[in-house]
Amino acid sequence: MKIGRRGLMAGAAGLVISGFEVPGGAQESPEMYGLIGKLITVPAQRDALIAILLEGVAGMPGCRSYIVAKDPADANAIWITEVWDSKTSHDASISLSSVKNAIAKGKPLIAGFGEHFVTAPAGGFGLR
Repeated sequence: MKIGRRGLMAGAAGLVISGFEVPGGAQESPEMYGLIGKLITVPAQRDALIAILLEGVAGMPGCRSYIVAKDPADANAIWITEVWDSKTSHDASISLSSVKNAIAKGKPLIAGFGEHFVTAPAGGFGLR
């Protein structure tokens, strides 16, 4: 199984977002790029994968929010929600050593992928 950064970090590969306009003049930049994805771990490896995903997230330039959550209905599922300054910032993160290390460590713990969505965040509480 071949897994890239988007697969590991967001449950999606090669996602593209086109132009986005926020109606009514929202205060946040319309260029923000969001991902919501579901990862399925091999049995009993969810906590180990969560630890790997959370190790190096603080140092990702352009990342405004990176949330890893357990799926309460599936003991092997993880939801990841990301908000980036732009798609360019997201794409550039693959070159970070922390991301490369997470990919190498996490690949063996991933059994598959669930849903994945690209979003255009408009703002919200806690979004820096």
